[in-house]
Amino acid sequence: MAKLPLPVQQIIDQFGPTLHFPEPEGIVGRDEPDRVVETHCCFCGMQCGIKLLAKDNRVVGFEPWMEFPFNEGRLCPKGVQRYMQDNHPDRLTTPLLNKMGVGYVPSSWDDAMEHTVAEIQRIQATYGRDAFAMLSGVSLTNEKSYMVGKFARTALRTKNLDYNGRLCMVSAGAGNKKAFGLDRTSNNYTDLAHAEVIIVTGANVSETFPTLTYWLWQARDNGAKIIVVDPRMIPLARTADIHLDIRPGTDSALFGTILNYMVQHDMLDHAFIANHTSGFEETIAAVKDYTLEWGAEITGAKKEKIEAAAKLWGKASTSFLLHARGIEHHTKGVENVLSCINIVLASGRIGRPYCGYGTITGQGNGQGGREHGHKCDQLPGNRDIENPEHRQYIADVWGIDEKDLPGKGLSAYEIIEAIHRNEIKGLISICFNPLVSLPNNNYVREALEKLEFYVGIDFFMSETMRHCDVILPGSLHEEEEGTVTTAEGRVVRIRKVVEPPGQARADSDILMELARRLGAGDKFAFADSEAVFNELRVASKGGTADYYGITYEKIEKNMGVFWPCPDLDHPGTPRLWEDRKFKTPDGRAHFNPVQYHPSMDPTDDAYPVILTTGRVVSQYLSGTQTRRIGKLVQQFAQPFLEIHPMLADKLGIQQHEEVQVITKRGEATFPANIVETIREDTVFIPYHWPGRKSANQLTSGFLDPISKIPEFKVSACRLVPTGKIADVTKEAIDYKSV
Repeated sequence: MAKLPLPVQQIIDQFGPTLHFPEPEGIVGRDEPDRVVETHCCFCGMQCGIKLLAKDNRVVGFEPWMEFPFNEGRLCPKGVQRYMQDNHPDRLTTPLLNKMGVGYVPSSWDDAMEHTVAEIQRIQATYGRDAFAMLSGVSLTNEKSYMVGKFARTALRTKNLDYNGRLCMVSAGAGNKKAFGLDRTSNNYTDLAHAEVIIVTGANVSETFPTLTYWLWQARDNGAKIIVVDPRMIPLARTADIHLDIRPGTDSALFGTILNYMVQHDMLDHAFIANHTSGFEETIAAVKDYTLEWGAEITGAKKEKIEAAAKLWGKASTSFLLHARGIEHHTKGVENVLSCINIVLASGRIGRPYCGYGTITGQGNGQGGREHGHKCDQLPGNRDIENPEHRQYIADVWGIDEKDLPGKGLSAYEIIEAIHRNEIKGLISICFNPLVSLPNNNYVREALEKLEFYVGIDFFMSETMRHCDVILPGSLHEEEEGTVTTAEGRVVRIRKVVEPPGQARADSDILMELARRLGAGDKFAFADSEAVFNELRVASKGGTADYYGITYEKIEKNMGVFWPCPDLDHPGTPRLWEDRKFKTPDGRAHFNPVQYHPSMDPTDDAYPVILTTGRVVSQYLSGTQTRRIGKLVQQFAQPFLEIHPMLADKLGIQQHEEVQVITKRGEATFPANIVETIREDTVFIPYHWPGRKSANQLTSGFLDPISKIPEFKVSACRLVPTGKIADVTKEAIDYKSV
């Protein structure tokens, strides 16, 4: 892998040992494991197969799992290093109580549980059940996601439950359901290798989903034309046939222009449109004035490149369109998704070999997690919490009166706003670090400080956990049995490799004990994770995300099963829509009219530059795990401000100079990294760091009105050079205390 094009790389090479967090030493017999366990990586939605090596109840290494069909043994830098967090000295191993004037002190489980339940009951008795909220994470297995949803609604009996997938997949989910009635990538990724044309938009695949890049390379080797849409020349764009470097926030304008071009030049599948879709006439009417000239003016991409991309897409016989957060993290994220789907439907290239469309799932179980439990508006099986029939079905599965099932609650950022309004007084979270991952995080910090009581379940002391009154030490990915659902829609098995260390407990055990103490123990009498999954299967039966025909045995026999899988004899569904029976009420795929409109935080004279954010290859989400692994910190020790040479020259900014970045939310200072691989009107900061290095001090709380996803990708800012060249050595070493 290429080293950083910065002096920081030389410094890291020289002073690397000073950057390592303490790592375990003297593990006896590292080369002689007791067991080799086939499981999956704990990070992104690819969920690559991996073999973990265990010795004396410690994970001591890994081997490639060559037989697993998606990654075939390939792993990214995070996957290679993922096992190193297991024995980390930062692991939370005992319950902690925050004592006034003393800080955190160890506690027994009984005292911690008793205090937690007493505070939950006090707050709900005083302010009402919905005054206590829950926030969850989609690093959890399907079983734990299901339990979280059931726990919040039957034990806490609150409507205010949401999850960090609200920052990831919800715009795609809403768009997919509008268009297809079902929320899943249409094909398994091996179909990519044989597509003639592939559009990748808003997805820095090489850094965020590196093992997926292999299938794009296979396509390229087979002669495919690849079109990349991104304001930065990301690694994939360097070898793409066309790179459309559009202005952040103009995605729907681009795809509306391509759709209009397809109409004007009759690049349409008229039979598919007539026989299997609805809404086409209204949709093309919405973009009838979207000429190439207009598209170029709005997006900032060259007219000739837009036309070339439209021709490639329109004339192809097979194709695939992939997108991720780059088009979804907007106040019009759902519209952006629908504008992509519109050009797929107009081509008719879906539901057959080597023709597909899909969202690349960002988080480990971002797919399964949004299907079965912890969304504020959703019930298991991807059911609608406001649909009376859906409510009754789940109430029957859970053995409760439908009237006792809470309704739709607040989304993640709306919960923070409700805390500020004094409507929510208590909070429980599990595997969610909102102080780093939510926008406008100074506002988030103020909300956490206002809570009367906050209990967190996690395996590391994240930045958010430091605001808890009670901390309950939970489990890592490999410390509990379960399943997850990959970005392809493949349900796979997570294997328990070791026990949680010290007094830490499995997350499921913690949830079940809290439920018992809250009087709902009869709803959580699960013998093991397989028992939870079997109830999930029943709860999902008949829903659009139907897992009923999937069993642990079937998953193991087939190395995963693609949902929907409605009965035990069903083989699963690697490719959707081959029968042309869409899950919408009329059985047709729906075009949706989309008209371009500006983002909520537009540039002006005071804030003339666009700030956008994203990931880097060696870090993952809020960094709670990856920032504790020395070799990953070495690879990218701190965030930099990417800025084009022309903008840097205009503002008098030198390489590595500390630059103050100011938005309407606040200001933060980052060293400049002057590169030619970004638009001249745009700057980029990765978001994995906390405190004064947090990009999300600057981002806004503006939300998409449908999906409630924040607009991370467009923030108007101004840049002020400080005249100080960053002491990179000091910054890298001092990073540990940030």
